[in-house]
Amino acid sequence: MDTLGLARLQFAVTTSFHFLFVLLTLGLVTLVAVMQTRATLSANPVHARMTRFWGRLYVVNYALGIATGIVMEFQFGLNWSGLSHYAGDVFGAPLAVETLVAFFLESTFLGLWIFGWDRLNKWVHLALIWLVALTAYASALWIMTANAFLQHPVGYQEQDGVLRLVDFSALLGNPLFGAAVTHVVFAALTVGGVFVTGVSAFHFIRRTAEVEFFRRSLRLGVVTTAIATPGVVNVGFAQFGILDEHQPGKFEAAGALGGTGLGIMIQIGFVLLLVSWTTVPLLFRDWIVKLRFPLYLMVIGIPLPFVAAIGGWLVRELGRQPWLVYGLLRTEDAMSGTTRDGMLFSFLAFTAVFAVLAVADWVLIARLAGRGPVEAHVPVSPLVPAL
Repeated sequence: MDTLGLARLQFAVTTSFHFLFVLLTLGLVTLVAVMQTRATLSANPVHARMTRFWGRLYVVNYALGIATGIVMEFQFGLNWSGLSHYAGDVFGAPLAVETLVAFFLESTFLGLWIFGWDRLNKWVHLALIWLVALTAYASALWIMTANAFLQHPVGYQEQDGVLRLVDFSALLGNPLFGAAVTHVVFAALTVGGVFVTGVSAFHFIRRTAEVEFFRRSLRLGVVTTAIATPGVVNVGFAQFGILDEHQPGKFEAAGALGGTGLGIMIQIGFVLLLVSWTTVPLLFRDWIVKLRFPLYLMVIGIPLPFVAAIGGWLVRELGRQPWLVYGLLRTEDAMSGTTRDGMLFSFLAFTAVFAVLAVADWVLIARLAGRGPVEAHVPVSPLVPAL
C-alpha cells in the first residue's frame, strides 16, 4: 500500500473507533438524563440507583472517548495539511465552535454533575445532566456541519488559491447536513437503547435479585429502541435522493467495501426495527423475562447498531472519493509531505493506541455492567473515591 493508501486507512480506522465511543456517549447520556428526571420527580429510590449505575458506564465511555478524539485530531496536521491550507478557513470554523463551545461546556457540565452528587440542589443537578446531553448533541451537530462541507462545499469563496468563509449560515443550510445529523441522532439513540436493553437482559439471564431495577431499565431500553429505529431507517432512505442529486454516482464510487457496508447497515436496521417492535408487547406482564429466549437475542444484539453505523460511515466517506472536498480538492493533493515509512509507523502506532483504548473501554464497561447496581453512597464516577 502506498503512502496515500496508508493515510486513508489510518484515518478510517481511527475515525471508526472514535465514532463507536461517540454513539454510545450520545445515546447513553440521553437515557441517564431521563432516569435522573424520573428520580427527581418521584420518591422511588430505584430511579436514583439507575441513574448512578448507567451514569458510571457513561462516564467511563466518555473519558476514553476523549482520548480517541485527541489522537484522531492529530492526523489533520500530520497527514492532511493540504486540507488545512486550502479549506481551513471554512472547514475549521465549525470545528472551532465545536471545541470552544460544545466540547468545553460539555466537559464542564459533566464535571459539575459528577462532583455535585448530594452537594447540589436536586433541580440544579438535574439541569446539569440535561446540559451535558444538549452540549453533546451540539458537538455532534458541528462535527456533521464540517463533514457536510466536505461532502458538498457551500458558503465559501475562492481567493488567492484558498477557500474563504463568506456565509456561515450556509453551512447549517447545507442540503447534505440536516438529514445526516438527524440520522446520527437516531442512530445514537438506537445504540443507547440496544445497550441498556442488552445489559438488562444479561442480568435477567443470570437471574438477578434486582428484578425491579432491571425491569425498568429493560423497558426504557426497549421503548427507546422501538422509537429510534424507525427514524434511523426512514431518514437513512430519505438521504438517497439527496445524495443522488448532489453526489451522483456516490454508491458506485464507494466500491465493493462501501456497497457491503450499505447492505449490512440496511439489513441490521430492519432487524432492529422488527425485533424492537415485536418485543414491545412482550413487556406486558413480564412475558419477555418469562420466555427468556428473547433475552439471549438482546444480549447478542448489542454489537449490531455499532456494526451498522460503521457500514453507513464507510459509504458516506468512500463515496466521496477521489475528492476530499467534493469537486474542489482531491484527496491525493491534500496530503502532507510524509514518507511511506513514516506513515506506516504512525499508522501502526495510532492503531495500537486505539486498540488499547477500545479494549480498556469494553473491559471496564463489561466489569462495571456485570457487577450490577451500585449503592446510594457510591460515586457515579469509578475514578472518584467515595468521601
